Amino acid sequence: GYPLAYALVRSKSPLLKSTILVTTIVPMFTGDIVRTYSWLVVLGKNGFVNGTLKAAGVIDTPLELLYPRLGVTIALVQYSLPVMVIILAAAISHIDAAFEKAAASLGANPMSVLWNVTLPLSMPGILSGTVTVFAWTLSAFATPQLVGGGKVNMISNMVYQVGFSNFDFPFAAVLSMLALGLVFAILWLMGICMRRLERVGLH
Repeated sequence: GYPLAYALVRSKSPLLKSTILVTTIVPMFTGDIVRTYSWLVVLGKNGFVNGTLKAAGVIDTPLELLYPRLGVTIALVQYSLPVMVIILAAAISHIDAAFEKAAASLGANPMSVLWNVTLPLSMPGILSGTVTVFAWTLSAFATPQLVGGGKVNMISNMVYQVGFSNFDFPFAAVLSMLALGLVFAILWLMGICMRRLERVGLH
């Protein structure tokens, strides 16, 4: 999401900014089920990806993209990408462009400016986005259930199976509390990292 967020903030082309913004935000207006079923069409044995690769002569037999972890990972990345781009764009927009211009005037090439100036100054946004996306995907249910075909277990799916399939509600409650505790622990660690970044002036 970082290249998209950087282009969204720093690009001088209104058309490019509008394109990135629309393609990034529009998926958030569709429900989880709709997005998940679209991935079933894209990643299926006779779906768009396998059909394109077959037509190009790259593969002879369809790739197993739908039910293994790879398919779930791809779907979850698309599911959480808009959130990450929005958080990173907010962080990058708060960086004074004069810092980048000063580094460039001192002889730094664009990659050096990005690596040594923009990236460190946007680190709080990276940390915030990472934690947010982690919590976002930790509670994902429909995507791993449908794209994973019940073969890829995540916390939400396990809580559902234990609670509503086996009717073991105490164990389901324990799993839910463990997930909640994990999120709080990560938020605590992020707070420590943010305070350290602020002490060295990266805010």
